[in-house]
Amino acid sequence: MAPESTRRTAPTDTSNASGTAVPEASPARGGRGGRGGRGRDPQRRRALLDAADRVIQRDGPDASMLAIAAEAGISKPILYRHFGDKSGLYQALARRHVDPLIERIRDELHQHTAFEVRARATVGAYLSMISRNLNLYRFLMDRATSEDPRTRGDLGMMVRRLGEELADQLVDELRIGDRLRSQIVAHAIVGMVQAAGEWWLEHPEVGEEEIIDDLTDAVVGAIRGSRR
Repeated sequence: MAPESTRRTAPTDTSNASGTAVPEASPARGGRGGRGGRGRDPQRRRALLDAADRVIQRDGPDASMLAIAAEAGISKPILYRHFGDKSGLYQALARRHVDPLIERIRDELHQHTAFEVRARATVGAYLSMISRNLNLYRFLMDRATSEDPRTRGDLGMMVRRLGEELADQLVDELRIGDRLRSQIVAHAIVGMVQAAGEWWLEHPEVGEEEIIDDLTDAVVGAIRGSRR
């Protein structure tokens, strides 16, 4: 389990990582009627996820299910009942916070501005999210993905879809003519940004603007260098 970094102080907002309220999806599983029906109450689920957010922002990847249940004023079995199991809670938290980030990145990529401007805005959006929500990021990427294959698979699929969308855009904008080459470059760029962000979290001596500038140059350079 990765030690918590001291780069940023995690915010107390419990809506989602981008600061907006997100409707909660229905639970992955649940019984019919009786106690199981409570798990399908969107307001109750939202309150439980709010409690989970508060504990995670405080404790980071060391946040326990018992502490989350206590914060919500319920027992751990009742917490699991609302989400099916611990995996269901992990997946609900991932949807709550990662989906809005992906949407923001998509919005930045499709702005009607110069590609260099969009690349910088996209890189900046990602790095801003992980640095300002460090405990949440560590919980999802270190704790949840290591403990739960379904959450790991869901997050991996989100990243791959983003790579495919970038590949489509590179072809549509005639930046790379070959579809296969565009896919290779796009997935390399997504991986590079993610890995560089992880490295940056462990190097507080590097300023945010500095890494955004350098990483943007690397992204644009990778695309320009792949033209044929």
